Amino acid sequence: MSTVDQYHAVATAIAKAAEDAGRRPSDVTLVAVSKTHDAEAILPVIEAGQRVFGENKVQEAKAKWPALKERFPDIELHLIGPLQSNKAADAVALFDVIESVDREKIARELAKEMKKQERAPRLYVQVNTGEEEQKAGIPPKEAASFVARCREEHGLAIEGLMCIPPADENPGPHFALLAKIAGECGLEKLSMGMSGDFETAIQFGATSVRVGSAIFGARDYG
Repeated sequence: MSTVDQYHAVATAIAKAAEDAGRRPSDVTLVAVSKTHDAEAILPVIEAGQRVFGENKVQEAKAKWPALKERFPDIELHLIGPLQSNKAADAVALFDVIESVDREKIARELAKEMKKQERAPRLYVQVNTGEEEQKAGIPPKEAASFVARCREEHGLAIEGLMCIPPADENPGPHFALLAKIAGECGLEKLSMGMSGDFETAIQFGATSVRVGSAIFGARDYG
C-alpha cells in the first residue's frame, strides 16, 4: 500500500474505533508522526488532507517544517518528544502544540519564551504512567500538583495530558490512569495511543492519537 492508502486506512480505523466506543469520529484528532521522514515523504499525506503532524526533535522539525508550513499555513505541528530547556525558544517559535511539558525547568523556560515571543502554543503535561526510569514525564502521584503549579506559578494554560505506556504492558490501565488524572485536573484533552494501540486509547477517551509507522512505514534512523 502507498503512504496515502495507509493514511486513509488509519483514518478509517480511528473513525470506526470512535464509533465503537460511542463517540463521534470528529472527537479524535490524528497526529501523523512524521519524525525521521523528510518533506518529500510527508507531502503526499498533506496533499491527501492531513493537517496535524507530530515531531520528536526540535532540530529535525526546524529543518523541514518552516517551508512546508509556508506552503500549507493551516498545518498544526505538535512536539511529542522530550524538550531540552535550551531548545525552548525554538520550540515556542515553531510548534503549535507542545505535548512534553515534563518538569519545572521546562515550564519556567516555556513561560519565559511565550511572554518574550508573544506566542502561545497549546501545552500538554507528559505523565510517566509506568514510572519508568528511562522515560520522561511526571510521576502519576505528582501530576495534579504539577499541573496546578504550571497554572499558578508559571501562568501556563495546560490543555491536556500525554502518556507513552511501557512497551511490554497492556496499555489499557495506563490510558485509564491518564484519564483519571485528567479528570482530577479538570482537563479534557488526552494525547494517548500510537500505531499499535490507538484503538484501545480511543476506548479510554483519547482525544488525539499519535500514529507514525502505520502511515509512513518503518522509520529510517540512519
